[in-house]
Amino acid sequence: MKPEEIRKLDAYFKRLFRTDKIEVRARPRKDDSCELYLDDEFLGVIDRIEDEGEVSYNLAMAILDIDLE
Repeated sequence: MKPEEIRKLDAYFKRLFRTDKIEVRARPRKDDSCELYLDDEFLGVIDRIEDEGEVSYNLAMAILDIDLE
């Protein structure tokens, strides 16, 4: 993703969750997605989807059953 997109997503998540501890980071070898972190804990991957000229973003977050205990 372009740095401008990552900055916009970062600002969006900071507003949405009302915390500066959340951060959107570029992925080292991928340019079609980025990663979401809370402090240094990985939360999920944000994919960029372009369809018929419209852009949207999809957050995929895996939750392990052991984390629920």
